[in-house]
Amino acid sequence: MIGPFRARFRLHRNGSLDLRITNEERELVGHLTEQLRDLLMGTTASGAVDPAMRRLYPTAHADDADLEDEYQAGKRDELLSRRLENIDTVERTLGAEVLSEVEAATWIKTINDLRLVLGTKLDVIEEDDITDLDPDEEDSYPKAVYHYLGHLLGELIDAVNP
Repeated sequence: MIGPFRARFRLHRNGSLDLRITNEERELVGHLTEQLRDLLMGTTASGAVDPAMRRLYPTAHADDADLEDEYQAGKRDELLSRRLENIDTVERTLGAEVLSEVEAATWIKTINDLRLVLGTKLDVIEEDDITDLDPDEEDSYPKAVYHYLGHLLGELIDAVNP
């Protein structure tokens, strides 16, 4: 414990990780994973990709539409299945006090996916400074969530890679 603050994550020698986030944080992550699942499932139902999902399904063959369609058709189901499994793992472990090494890696992947989708929805670029939030702005809450996810992701990565 550092000063009055306690680290949210602590790595054990066996690779497991203490998960010390508040109930409010657990609820937020749970709510966000539900929304991500809905977005992912909506993508397959319509056959079209929600623009916010473009970072999760990047273009591989920008110069050849037929090759791109073939690539996306082959990879999309695999990526979708993996992402849905990751969401299941995060939701299943939301109440856990300790994550296995595999579960911690899954949290990292899912938090990163959440951040990518939200950043795309907000049209955030790396140079943007979203730390100075105006509570009167319409998108101040999503920006605050984006900022939170960035910190959470950074702390997770730092904890598993000391």
